Amino acid sequence: MQELFRVMKKGGFGIFQIPQDILREKTFEDNSITDKKERARIFGQYDHVRIYGKDYFDKLRSVGFSVLEIDYTKKIAPEKVERFCLMKGEILPVCFK
Repeated sequence: MQELFRVMKKGGFGIFQIPQDILREKTFEDNSITDKKERARIFGQYDHVRIYGKDYFDKLRSVGFSVLEIDYTKKIAPEKVERFCLMKGEILPVCFK
C-alpha cells in the first residue's frame, strides 16, 4: 500500500477494488492454502491468498490516503453494477492523495 501511495501524484485519486468480506473485521491471509478450489472457495478466486476485512480502509489511511467508503451499488444503475462486477453492498475505497 505504501507503494501505491508513493507512486500516486499529489491530488490524484484511485478506487481500489479488492477481494472483500465486509462482514469480516480483520483481513484474512493464508499462503499455505495452495489448492485452487479451496482458494476459490475461501478467497473468491483461485489466485488470491487474502480476503480483506473492514480494516482495509484503515490500512489505506495509515499510509497517508484520505478514504471515502462508498457503496456504489446503491448509487448507480443495476446494469453498471453488473458491468463493473460489483457485489450488492460492496464498499469501495475511493482514495485521495
